[in-house]
Amino acid sequence: MATTSAASSPAAARDDAFTACERLAKSHYENFSVATWLLPARLRRHIYPVYAFCRGVDDLGDEFSGDRSAALDEWERQTRLCYSGTPTHPYFIALQETVEKFDIPHVLFLKLIEANRRDQRIKRYPHYAELLDYCDHSANPVGRMVLYLFGHREEELHILSDYTCTALQLTNFWQDVWRDYESGRIYLPLADMRDFGVDEQAIADRRATPGFKRLMKFEVERTRDLFRKGYPLSVRVVRQARIDVTLFTAGGLSVLKAIEAQDHDVLASRPALSKRAKARLLAMAWLRTKLGLEPLPRSLIG
Repeated sequence: MATTSAASSPAAARDDAFTACERLAKSHYENFSVATWLLPARLRRHIYPVYAFCRGVDDLGDEFSGDRSAALDEWERQTRLCYSGTPTHPYFIALQETVEKFDIPHVLFLKLIEANRRDQRIKRYPHYAELLDYCDHSANPVGRMVLYLFGHREEELHILSDYTCTALQLTNFWQDVWRDYESGRIYLPLADMRDFGVDEQAIADRRATPGFKRLMKFEVERTRDLFRKGYPLSVRVVRQARIDVTLFTAGGLSVLKAIEAQDHDVLASRPALSKRAKARLLAMAWLRTKLGLEPLPRSLIG
């Protein structure tokens, strides 16, 4: 009778799959929260496939040189196999164990795929409401996935997470107005641009007109308000998750302050945090969490 070698057993295949996810996360450490490395190994094991899924779908939507629509269709097929079948891609072999263990709804993964499909056909957003709906697909599902990993199923906490994740996505858009324009996209709502007298040519010419600066000030202020709405999540999640949640909020708010510090001119140069600034935020989040202090100083929340 033929025997199955250990190397080809289902358990070995799963271990190899988790290793592939971990390798991907570590190869993109700049996008993988440093605080996550402080988590227990049992949780890190399952954060890796979630990260691999998110990273993979983003790469297909933004960088894949072949048929992106077909590639995203395959990503969806593998996702659905996690719930009713046997996936074949290593990331999804690992993800299947994770979604089963933590009962993560499939709709969260499908929303991320849909966000990347939209990126293939939508280059402008007429109103803020459409942009928020995009964030509900591109950013909010990630926060909810992480809450499931920490055992949080309370809808109230998921809503707080949505505020924070949307704010983070918008902050990234305001950082990258010029980069996105080079890629053919404008995420600034067209109605807002009209209200402040900003046309696309100003962005194309990298001219931060007075109207453009007022527009960015407006977007920064309402994005900060979203961070404020989501801020209570920092103290309501389990202690193991507090550093990560605090760090994401602190990082987003710090970028908004960086935009303000350069007089809202995000066209001349991209506002970003230095490695030293990021290290200070991590130290602050860790220390304040360990001491049981309010997660963020009021000076940062604004």
